[in-house]
Amino acid sequence: MARAAAKSAKTAKTPSPARRRRAASVHDDDLFEMRWLRAERDLMEPLERLYGNVIDIGTLKTRLRTLLWEKWEARPKDLRALDLARDLNPTWFLSQEMVGYVFYVDRFAGRLKDVPQHIPYLRELGVTYAHFMPCLKPRPGDSDGGYAVQDYTEIDPRLGSMRDFEMVTREMRASGISTCIDMVLNHTAKEHDWAVKARAGDAYYQAFYRLYDDDTIPRQFEETLLEVFPNQAPGNFTYYPDMGKWVWTTFNEFQWDLNWENPEVFLAILGVILDLANKGAEVMRLDAVAFMWKRLGTVCQNLPEVHDILQAINQATSVAAAALIHKAEAIVGPAELVTYLGQGRHTGRESNFAYHNNLMVQFWSSLASRDTRLMTHVLSHHFPGSFRDATWATYIRCHDDIGWAITEDDAALFPPMTGPGHRRFLADFYNGTHPDSFGRGEDFQVNEATGDRRTNGTFASLAGLEAAIWSEDPEKIDLAVNRILLGHALIASFGGMPLLYMGDELGLLNDHSYLEDLDLAGDGRWMQRPRMDWDKAAAAPASDDYVGWIWRGTRHLLERRKATPQLSSRVPSDILDTGHPAIFAVRRPADDKPLTAIFNFTEEWHELGTHAVGLDSGRTYEEVITGETISFPHELMHLGPYSRLWLLPRD
Repeated sequence: MARAAAKSAKTAKTPSPARRRRAASVHDDDLFEMRWLRAERDLMEPLERLYGNVIDIGTLKTRLRTLLWEKWEARPKDLRALDLARDLNPTWFLSQEMVGYVFYVDRFAGRLKDVPQHIPYLRELGVTYAHFMPCLKPRPGDSDGGYAVQDYTEIDPRLGSMRDFEMVTREMRASGISTCIDMVLNHTAKEHDWAVKARAGDAYYQAFYRLYDDDTIPRQFEETLLEVFPNQAPGNFTYYPDMGKWVWTTFNEFQWDLNWENPEVFLAILGVILDLANKGAEVMRLDAVAFMWKRLGTVCQNLPEVHDILQAINQATSVAAAALIHKAEAIVGPAELVTYLGQGRHTGRESNFAYHNNLMVQFWSSLASRDTRLMTHVLSHHFPGSFRDATWATYIRCHDDIGWAITEDDAALFPPMTGPGHRRFLADFYNGTHPDSFGRGEDFQVNEATGDRRTNGTFASLAGLEAAIWSEDPEKIDLAVNRILLGHALIASFGGMPLLYMGDELGLLNDHSYLEDLDLAGDGRWMQRPRMDWDKAAAAPASDDYVGWIWRGTRHLLERRKATPQLSSRVPSDILDTGHPAIFAVRRPADDKPLTAIFNFTEEWHELGTHAVGLDSGRTYEEVITGETISFPHELMHLGPYSRLWLLPRD
């Protein structure tokens, strides 16, 4: 009897493979059900607001759950394991160890299969998040930099295949790097299968887009709409004689706006997102989200329904791909921007990241004017110190142009500054025509009616490195390098995840070779998208020129960030009014002791009273970047040109 009991116990401890598979299957089914119950209310409430009047909400719920189950069943085992890990640590992306890096695959490595050989470089730099710029199959020719997608299910054949993408994401994941890709939500290419069928007269797919039999309604909309590309693509509608219809085309005539009032669009796009998540994407950069909903008499940007769509996408993916998070690409004014990280009923339920484009704009504004007062005002009055389960993606430059988002109301607080005047000053400063300029950028999308201009240029060229190199002036090169490191220190400590655009850690300059490519020549933004210089990258660790200074300085800042818990996005960011126009400061009030980050935005030395930033002249402080111990016995700080300090009180 004892032997039988022992045998029975042994059998219970070592179930057969078939039994283990059945047990695992039941366990996975339970996980799906628990995640559905967790998300159901926050998922269905926005969908009922969006589509309750056009479809039976019970039918939509059934179809949605079926879709989520199908994608969950198709999810690979290793990604299901990642789902569970992220469920146990749902705010993993708020860690101070997060560092982002952004690149075009072809300009970084050539093809997808070539990316893994550069993983050691990314790891040495400290990268934990890699954004592959548009890599899904674009339309032929001009594709708006890849944002006119012809096929969401295929990789751009010039880069490789979807199998290559899966391989790369596995290797990235094994190296501790999460892969982010672009998901264009507002539009598809006119060559997309949905658009091709719509153009051929298929009524089902015509309802995927906003089509009009004549220009009566388009003209009514145009009365209040803005133009995204007034030079290259004026207007927001395009007439197609072959089908006798006007098509809503916000960005270019070859990018057809989707009709998000149709629940079929929601289900179709959600299916695409989950398929890409099952291929290994861990972050979706949701492109052009501000434009998704349209309402007559408005500018058709940032409407409340956009936030319902984003919440529904976020909550739906939390069921079938719990590891996936979302970043909203909304380059909008301060008043609208914070809503994309969840406000009111969307708090903690919408996007996990949003680009802090206002931080970027204010950095460049303060550098040019040598005055941080506008920056301090904008960042303290328009933005909360923290968000629930969400944070900023902080950056100084990206692949896109800079729109000088300086409002009249904010500028008016600092006379004689005006909104139009300051925007004009910044455009002149960074195109190099202002007499005090160190920048070497170019104007982009000049609006003759308003006089507004946007600006192109790499971080290094706008920060003065290009002009300094041409002048062969060591002092100017040193100043330019310090402007670059000032920017990297700011985004590493402000609050959020810092994003480095490829080559900014090496000081890559403007690249005008795009003018030789007919498919690129019409878009000046390609000047700030140079190819990676791997020779410079290999030499940077030991180089004694500006490349080495920038690379080592950037890597060191990121190392210090990772070792400093006060810089976690779980810690609020409090903007300090220093009372000194040259100095910007932010405090990160962690539970144990606060970190105070201080930045001199000028090439001059300045003194600042310790009381202005809440420091105690009777204490000693660790300067986190250098590791030095400093004190202020005379209640004064002496700040050198473009200095950056991260101060922690010593115990």
